[in-house]
Amino acid sequence: MSAIHDSAAKVELKGFFGHPRGLSTLFFTEMWERFSYYGMRAILILYMTAAVANGGLGWDPSFAGPIFGLYASSVYFLPLIGGWIADRFIGAYRATFIGGVIIMLGHFSLAVPTTTFFYLGLILVAVGTGFLKSNISAMVGDLYTKEDERRDAGFSIFYMGINIGALVAPFVCGFLAQAPAFRSILTSWGLDPNSSWHWGFAAAGVGMGLGLIQYIVGKRHLERVGEPPDKQARDEAGNLANEMSRAYIVQIVGVTVAAVVIVAGSAYVYGTDFALSYVLMPVVLVAGLLGVLLTGMQDKLTVADWKRLGVITVLFAFSTIFWMGFEQAATSLNLFAEKLTEKTLFGWEFEASYLQAANPFLIILLAPVFAWLWVFLGKRQPTDAVKFAFGLFFAGLGFVVIAYAASFTDAGPVTFWWLILVYLFHTIGELCLSPVGLSSMTKLAPGRMVSLMLGVWFLSISMGNYFAGMIAGEFEKKASVLTGIFTNVATILIVAAVVLFAISPLVKKLYLRSSEDVGQ
Repeated sequence: MSAIHDSAAKVELKGFFGHPRGLSTLFFTEMWERFSYYGMRAILILYMTAAVANGGLGWDPSFAGPIFGLYASSVYFLPLIGGWIADRFIGAYRATFIGGVIIMLGHFSLAVPTTTFFYLGLILVAVGTGFLKSNISAMVGDLYTKEDERRDAGFSIFYMGINIGALVAPFVCGFLAQAPAFRSILTSWGLDPNSSWHWGFAAAGVGMGLGLIQYIVGKRHLERVGEPPDKQARDEAGNLANEMSRAYIVQIVGVTVAAVVIVAGSAYVYGTDFALSYVLMPVVLVAGLLGVLLTGMQDKLTVADWKRLGVITVLFAFSTIFWMGFEQAATSLNLFAEKLTEKTLFGWEFEASYLQAANPFLIILLAPVFAWLWVFLGKRQPTDAVKFAFGLFFAGLGFVVIAYAASFTDAGPVTFWWLILVYLFHTIGELCLSPVGLSSMTKLAPGRMVSLMLGVWFLSISMGNYFAGMIAGEFEKKASVLTGIFTNVATILIVAAVVLFAISPLVKKLYLRSSEDVGQ
């Protein structure tokens, strides 16, 4: 190692908790962006199902759940497109800024009390997240070499920033949206107390605005990170149609046409509501995944690249199962908290949305422990597949707990401590899987496909959110129904954990062989 490189490394270690200084800019930017997202997320399903007389939309969970799932899955599907645009044209830095602006406008749209602006706000937040989410994570990966053992720890620290924003957001947005005290304040100001929901949405927009300010101010720490592709790369992207074989173009067109026909046909036969709630997103998700596989071939992938993509595919499948369970925090578990939980602590009665802060609070407590653990274990730490298996197992344990708690609800509300225990298990599972998944995508992604592969990672979360929304649509205030739903979810998660643990040696072998191929 040269003296100059050695010196640079020492300066880098004096940065943000022993990590590159650029991590601090991305840490705080993502913290505020997640404040905006999780603040809105904490109150969204509650707003949709609240009575019209109380300022809500008055929707039944059977309708609100699928709509929430459609929105949430869109939030995590669109990074697939945003990552591709950044990789090929504008770079991750610029894409992240554009996304932040659109997200902010979306939250302020939700603050306008009309159904039209409600739908517009959801669309804008989803589109903005598509530009921001995978690209800001890609920039975190760019701060490290692929061999840097601090990489997983860096993503864990970044993940802690996410959860600081997610911790504060439910209290701020939840108080403004639901608290009787704030509704009284609105009344004293001569305003409609039922507009309180929209003050919560507006607070989310303010949070995103603060994140944009942080991003601009901290740009100096992101030199040569997230830059647009060079002219040659842009020219190659501009000639994409010429580079791809006619067969691939025909396949992509075929996938698109098939998707349109399926959605339109289902709308004609079963109605628009059915098509939007149950057909559109699964078709779009499958078509998007096929599009990734087809357009990825333009990079002339090597045998080693395809082996790495094989590992990504395995992790993708099990990640989808994990998020199917975990993301019910905002839907079925949030409804459980609102309708079937006794929310009193030392005589203080609090809002259901406040419980959405439990998971980020536990993340903040435990993320440094996991970050230290991966660094301490170094090369002895479990493989990514084994970490994923642990994540699935703990998520399954959480649903075992909530299924047991649900069995008592016919006799009246149960204590909120059941949900706290659920969120503890889910948090442990999340820390075993989510930051590790982000890191693994940046390690495994071939060539210029880093942001695109992070988009694939978020596609797994998208599919999980969609299935979580479908499950929430089955929510009923009956112990037998809820116990059955939660037991089925627990079974799926635990069985998936056992299967992944069993095949983890094969996944490891596939990864090692891809590394050997690269070295040859």
